[in-house]
Amino acid sequence: MTSIALKNVSKRYGAHEVIPGLDLEIEAGELVVFVGPSGCGKSTLLRLIAGLEDVSSGQLLIDGRDATRLPPAQRGLSMVFQSYALYPHMSVRDNIAFPLKMARRSKSVIERKVNDAARVLNLQEYLDRKPRELSGGQRQRVAIGRAIVREPVAFLFDEPLSNLDAALRVNMRMEIAGLHQQLGATMIYVTHDQVEAMTLADRIVVLNAGRVEQVGTPLELYRSPATLFVAGFIGSPRMNLLGGFEARQYGAATIGIRPEHVALSSSEGRWRGKVSLAEHLGSDTFVYVDVDGLGTITVRTTGDVDVRPGDSLWVTPEETCLHRFDEHGRAIRQGPPQRH
Repeated sequence: MTSIALKNVSKRYGAHEVIPGLDLEIEAGELVVFVGPSGCGKSTLLRLIAGLEDVSSGQLLIDGRDATRLPPAQRGLSMVFQSYALYPHMSVRDNIAFPLKMARRSKSVIERKVNDAARVLNLQEYLDRKPRELSGGQRQRVAIGRAIVREPVAFLFDEPLSNLDAALRVNMRMEIAGLHQQLGATMIYVTHDQVEAMTLADRIVVLNAGRVEQVGTPLELYRSPATLFVAGFIGSPRMNLLGGFEARQYGAATIGIRPEHVALSSSEGRWRGKVSLAEHLGSDTFVYVDVDGLGTITVRTTGDVDVRPGDSLWVTPEETCLHRFDEHGRAIRQGPPQRH
């Protein structure tokens, strides 16, 4: 297992700096997810680690060894891209074996490694098929198999599930999580989907405009967001964020409350509003209540609640679960929130 460390790493294109000096340590055997909106620098950061982009300044260490100027082939990393990049004229067997053939490995070694990867990824019965005969999820497994046979020191995934439909994405998430547990390998995974990040990661790195907003386990980020950006990005539905008089009552510029920490009532409560939309999802219902002066408050409640657009309801936040942020968007941690 391999550790990866970035020491004040930056990336510039001419005068344009896309990643300011950034420090990050990835422990051996971790599955770390880089997450953030489009253009936040997550794929660029992954490409810097892979060696597909040059580091403008700073240092990249792989197992304590300076790899800043090493070419990609000498870093011992395998990358899986959003596009499967399979050879259409080759069988699954030959696609998986291709990097081993390029490395001039013996036929016996190639056969053993291909069969081992196929067994791990449940591809044994597809080895003689062409990529066109496979589903999107199967093609992505072939691409992962091609990475596995190289026995890399770490795996890099660049939005590998973006081309799959919703059901396949769920299945492939489970397969990647199982693969990580089985191999015990260091993995770095890039996605814009915070649900993917929450379900896969040992730790999440939230990026915004090339800067690290926060690093932590999924629950740490969900329960204790360090900034307004993280509070609004992590969680689905997103956190309710309120400013003005309501926030000042708690000594904050902005207060946040998760939808599951807001109660609905037809008779009494904190704020009165009108339901604009109710999304009935089976086990849960998401209710959107328009409150004068505050905007729309999202409430997560039970799936069998009988709520319709136009209903007049009270919404009440659970005050012990409020998050407070200062005028710079940083979390205020001192003591529980108290209304003044």
